[in-house]
Amino acid sequence: MTERKTYPSDLSDARWALIEPTLTAWRQARLDRRPTGQPASVELREVFNAILYVNRTGIAWKYLPHDFPPHGTVYAYYAAWRDEGIFAQLNYDLTGLARVKEGRKAEPTACVIDTQSVKTSTNVRAPALIRYVPLLRVDQML
Repeated sequence: MTERKTYPSDLSDARWALIEPTLTAWRQARLDRRPTGQPASVELREVFNAILYVNRTGIAWKYLPHDFPPHGTVYAYYAAWRDEGIFAQLNYDLTGLARVKEGRKAEPTACVIDTQSVKTSTNVRAPALIRYVPLLRVDQML
């Protein structure tokens, strides 16, 4: 593939080295599942950079610059990775690496669950009371 200009959203070589094994293993597993067909001709790094570009800029897929792979190809990879849990796996792996680098265990040992309380108005009838108020017929009101 010809060299293209770099974008601020592109992965550095160090970051690509962390992500590449997971994506390469995914591609190999996918090739092993199908009996025939050609190996993919698109570079995984370019696809991932294109996904990051769309994420960072907020553009529609079809407005992807021409120096990336075709937008249909990029979206197909994105959808497959999303549906097969590749992004979740990358998030899990990279979070573990960041925790180890900070001197902590890769797995968290505690969990915090956040809740939100909302104060309600005091002059609103309870739903149970509204539900059981009998309706009067017109002849009963007269």
